[in-house]
Amino acid sequence: MFKNWRLSSCNGALLAAYFIPAWSLISFHIMMSPVRGLFERPNISVALFVSDTLQLSGMGTVRVAWLLALARLTVAAFFAIFVVLVSLPRVRRAGSGNEALAIALGLGSLISFASMLMASHAHEVEALRLHATELMLLLGTAIVLLVEAPAQDAGGVSTVTREPRAIDQRALPAQ
Repeated sequence: MFKNWRLSSCNGALLAAYFIPAWSLISFHIMMSPVRGLFERPNISVALFVSDTLQLSGMGTVRVAWLLALARLTVAAFFAIFVVLVSLPRVRRAGSGNEALAIALGLGSLISFASMLMASHAHEVEALRLHATELMLLLGTAIVLLVEAPAQDAGGVSTVTREPRAIDQRALPAQ
C-alpha cells in the first residue's frame, strides 16, 4: 500500500492530521465569539499584541480576530485539498498535490512565525513554545518538499521535463 508514497506526501498527510482539526477548531471558536476566541490560549499572543501594542478599538480587535480565523481556515482548507489529492494514487505518484501542500506550508509558516514574534513581544512563554513548535513542523516539511527529487515514471523520464535524462541518453544507440 505504501509502495508509491513519497516522503513529502507522508509528511504532509501527518501535518494535515494535526493542522486541519486544530486550526479549524480555533477558527470556529473565534467565529462563535470573536473576542473570547481571540483571548484563548492558541491566540493569546495575537490578542495581547493587538490590544496592548496596537491599541485597537473593540471593533478593530474583532476584525483582527476574524482575519486570523480566515487565515487559519485557509491553511486548513489547503491541507484538506492536499489530503484529497494525495488520496488519489495517480496524483500522488506524480507529486501533483504538492502545490496545495506548498501553499498551506507557506501561509501556515507565516501565521506561526508572526504569532511567535507576537508571543515573544508579549512575554507569553507557553504561546511562544506552541507557535515555535508549529513553525518547526511546517518548516521541516517545507525542507523535505524542496529537497525531494521530482517524481519519475517507470520509463526513466522525469514527469517535470518529459525529456530523457542524460544517463538514459548514453544508452541510446548512436545515429
